[in-house]
Amino acid sequence: MVFKRLLGSLGVGGPTVDTVLDPGPVLPGGTLSGRVELVGGGAAFDIEHLGLELVARVEAEHEDGEGEGVVAFDRHTVGGGFRLGAEERISVPFSVPLPWETPVTELHGQALGIVLGVRTEAAVAGARDRGDLDPLTVAPLPAQEAVLEAFGRLGFGFRSADLEYGRIGGTGQQLPFYQEIELTPPPHYAHQVNEIELTFLAVPGALEVVLEADKRGGLFSDGHDALSRFTVPHDGAGAQDWTGLVDGWVRQLVEHRASYGSHAVYGHDGHHGEGHHEGGHGGSHGGPGIGTAVAAGAAGLAVGVVGGMVAAEVVDEIGDFFEGDEEDDAGEE
Repeated sequence: MVFKRLLGSLGVGGPTVDTVLDPGPVLPGGTLSGRVELVGGGAAFDIEHLGLELVARVEAEHEDGEGEGVVAFDRHTVGGGFRLGAEERISVPFSVPLPWETPVTELHGQALGIVLGVRTEAAVAGARDRGDLDPLTVAPLPAQEAVLEAFGRLGFGFRSADLEYGRIGGTGQQLPFYQEIELTPPPHYAHQVNEIELTFLAVPGALEVVLEADKRGGLFSDGHDALSRFTVPHDGAGAQDWTGLVDGWVRQLVEHRASYGSHAVYGHDGHHGEGHHEGGHGGSHGGPGIGTAVAAGAAGLAVGVVGGMVAAEVVDEIGDFFEGDEEDDAGEE
């Protein structure tokens, strides 16, 4: 998808900048590639800087409730230091790495409701312009997809996904937010848990899986949250018995009320401080509210689409996100 914007601060006749991402989704820890295309205006200009900024729409809890905001989580310089002649066309290719913790936005081609964007920034003749946003699509790593498929085969369904501002205590988390994927339990777990919240924290050699269960209370006890963490390598994802592995995780999570995960994480002890997320996590979140659950045996976990409603909502969410961001830019200017 291409976005074009006139560098308005330079007035009529200024250069234009197009950002074109290569087609197809990218993977966490993978490479984002494309090109920045510039077309000269009525006069020559010095292109001092071309940069890319990765941004996400993130939920945050505060004293008055919950709110949403735009968080930049990675930046790269992709060009600059050259002169763009009048009406000259220059294409600047780029290839930049994505953070390993980049959230997953789709599964089996179906959107999960996570909104990410790539914003281009150009500094021309002393004027800095934050350009339009290009939606970023991220598919799961093989191990991430295998975990989600296993949950689907075990009868869990997809409820929602969102990004939460804050950190999960005791983990190797690097970004200022984390992704939560909320799953509904199958009938044989429904009397024990209301839902399971799943978070992936990837590094180059391994994938940390954080599971939190919103547990139902009994006749003489209150419900509470229980949290466990598990680490699996990226290598050998195809040979692993993921269904059996994930089933064991779930059983450990729901059957041991006082037990919290103690698996080693990234080479150090995995203690996580009472098993709660820092920075406002707790309880159930409504999420962006798109998609319905489809758990279909060997087909695994997927997001159901009701007519064209889901796709329309995704477009509306992206449009609202970008529109709000442009308003913020206007206020800064």
